[in-house]
This record gives sequence, structure tokens and C-alpha cells, in this order.
Amino acid sequence: MATWGTTLEERGRPFPCDPMVSRPDDALFRGVSVEAPAAVVYRWLCQLRVAPYSYDWLDNYGRRSPRALTPGLDQLAVGQEVMRIFRLVEFAPDDHLTLMLRRASSAWRTFGDLAVTYRVVPESSARCRLLVKLVVRYPPGLWGALMRRVLPFGDLVMMRKQLTTLKKLAERTAIP
Repeated sequence: MATWGTTLEERGRPFPCDPMVSRPDDALFRGVSVEAPAAVVYRWLCQLRVAPYSYDWLDNYGRRSPRALTPGLDQLAVGQEVMRIFRLVEFAPDDHLTLMLRRASSAWRTFGDLAVTYRVVPESSARCRLLVKLVVRYPPGLWGALMRRVLPFGDLVMMRKQLTTLKKLAERTAIP
């Protein structure tokens, strides 16, 4: 459950989230190929500021994540809230967004120190890979032991839905 849709070579690349969690217990990798230019996929990643794009009934209070690009969401600044539980800690236009769980949030208390990078890797002018790496240091004690078992599976389910949704929306947007 630590990997889905990525190659050994992709997992061996450095990601901006790597140094953000000291002594991580786990690294999870996710990836999809997208038939859209990197700039289009990156623009959809910027939409994560307002919605999770996974199972909206579960993690978006039942509201549907927007199915059209929202003007201005690509105007990023470090410190912005993303998907309600993260803050933007680093970004590079058309390349990556790197997020950390907000300290003292219920998600941080539940999962521990967690950083994630969404990276867009162009393969051609009209195709790219959307790669995600999540690094985590679980909370101490029994709760952390439970999270070691639960988080990889839960993340796989949620992230797979998120990435396939973003893929579909980016591919639809890229059609001339």
C-alpha cells in the first residue's frame, strides 16, 4: 500500500517534501499518467486550495469539488490553507505543490508530522505524470502504531480517487 502507479525510478527521485519531516517513519508514493500539458495539470492542483477532489461526501462535507477552474486559485503564496487541513509550504509553477499538515489541527494530532508533494513531470507537450510523495512521522505510542497500519490504506483509497478525478478534469480541460 506504500506505492500505487509509480515506478522504481520515480520513487528514487528527490521530492521537495523529503526534508520537511525529520526522521520519517514512512514514505508513500502515488502516480498517474495524464493526457494533458503539465501547465493544465498544475492548474488543477491549485484547485486543491478549495476542495479535496476525492470522496466529497466524506472529506468535503458533502459539497462537490468544483468541476471548472476557479479564477485566481493559481495565485499561490506560502502559508495558504489547502484542503482545510494543510498549509502550502513550497511551490514552483507548473512543477509542484508541497504541503504540510497544519500544526495543532485534529489531522496533525491524528496522523503526526506529515508533508506531501504533488509533482507534475512532463513527458511531452501534451502528456505528463502526476506524482505524489507523502512522508510521515507517526505519533508516538499505541495511536501511532495504529496509524502505521491505517494511514497507508486510507491514503491509498483517498489519493487514488483524488488523482483519477484530477486526471479526468485535466484531460477534459486540455481538449481543444
